[in-house]
Amino acid sequence: MLQKSRTNRAEEALSEAKGKMNDRYRLGYHIMAPANWINDPNGLIYYKGEYHVFYQHNPLDENWGPMHWGHVKSKDLVHWEHLPIALTPGDACDTDGCFSGSAVDNDGELTLVYTGHHYTDKEKDIFYQNQNIAVSKDGITFEKASENPVIDHPPADSAHHFRDPKVWKHDDTWYMVLGNATQDKVGRVILYRSPDLRHWDYRGVLAQSDGTLGYMWECPDFFELNGKHILMISPQGIEAEGDAYNNLFQTGYLVGDYDYDTNEFSHGPFTELDHGHDFYAVQTLLDDEGRRVAIGWMDMWESNMPTKADGWCGALTLPREITLGDQLEILMNPVEEITLLRETEHNECKKRPILENYLIDTKEDLIEVKAVFDLTDANARSVGLKVRGVEQEELILSYDVEEGQLTLDCSKFGKMKDGVRKAPLNAKDLLSLRIFLDRSSIEVFANNGQTSMTSRIYPKEERLGIELFTVNGAVQIDELTYWTLQDTWK
Repeated sequence: MLQKSRTNRAEEALSEAKGKMNDRYRLGYHIMAPANWINDPNGLIYYKGEYHVFYQHNPLDENWGPMHWGHVKSKDLVHWEHLPIALTPGDACDTDGCFSGSAVDNDGELTLVYTGHHYTDKEKDIFYQNQNIAVSKDGITFEKASENPVIDHPPADSAHHFRDPKVWKHDDTWYMVLGNATQDKVGRVILYRSPDLRHWDYRGVLAQSDGTLGYMWECPDFFELNGKHILMISPQGIEAEGDAYNNLFQTGYLVGDYDYDTNEFSHGPFTELDHGHDFYAVQTLLDDEGRRVAIGWMDMWESNMPTKADGWCGALTLPREITLGDQLEILMNPVEEITLLRETEHNECKKRPILENYLIDTKEDLIEVKAVFDLTDANARSVGLKVRGVEQEELILSYDVEEGQLTLDCSKFGKMKDGVRKAPLNAKDLLSLRIFLDRSSIEVFANNGQTSMTSRIYPKEERLGIELFTVNGAVQIDELTYWTLQDTWK
């Protein structure tokens, strides 16, 4: 009854906040809460013919606070339905928060595995964390297990950071990776195994920082892809190096080989997964088609979040299929179903040289753009496109042909401070850009997922259009097409 009472109170607060919300920056085709705060995606799973996504949620306020689990589901990864809040904190196993975790199908029973957060001194941010489960037979209402916590403390050599369980089954055994830090403030991922999701044995360290990869590794995800094992992590505390690691915290991956018998993971270097301003805490699912689908939090800690003034904050990225490239690099592209968003198609030009700026007049703010540049005989120093406001605002996406570098400049589109991000891209003869613009976001996928850049944007002016440009020379454009997109929430 206590759980139901807390859920009802949270739903009432959410309904009240929704009624007061300003929708100027509300996204048209991304996962958001009905109102108030969200961050990490949790519990991504394909269950009984539907995709379920949970997320860290404070239904009581537009700021981060006592973490609940919000919940949406979809049949096609495009059109999402809000469901009742799945988890509320306040029980002995999760006094001050139901932190991030994952979901599994345990013989038809949808099981959430999550971190319980407990403050011993909130003002000084002193806390401890444990791991818990909650189960559901209908995929909507969840009951916390009487055995909670199923893991009540971290290994003896740990700091108090001990969270974000990702669980999967291999043969007949359940495995769990957890984000952790040593007492010496070294980030790492540790591994447990269980026969039944309730009794867990510690197996040791899966991977650990060499001293350069931060003091804590959040939100681990570990899976096999094309015969290799991938560990995705969100390290806290990596120092910026030139154009790399420019956000407060990072998200990236390690690729290697794993032995279940010895718990040995031999891997290559850490690689950033997205090069924009706002991509963190990525989690993946394996669907019925065998695709590995990833979704991240489309914001960043301590960044400017003007939507708080509107009564909401936070969103998730488009679902992205991830594959492994020839150089063992992860390629990330929107899932095929995203084409269901398309309404009207506009083929602007094909096979023509661009020497001067070329403007497409469109005021639409929910669009997908495909631009393909032939760089074979290009003599331009750089090429790209701008999203123009009617007066001074512009967002610039440019590719430096000589340097092999893609730049996203949002400094005149709502990110006046620290508005530029750069990413390496070896485009050689062809530059292909696929761009998704929503009211307050941009997602860029370059050359079939070799590079992606995700950022929140906060324009104040009405859109004027999309402008192609070159610098110091001509370039041939092979294709320029854009689509207006559905507002799935309306």
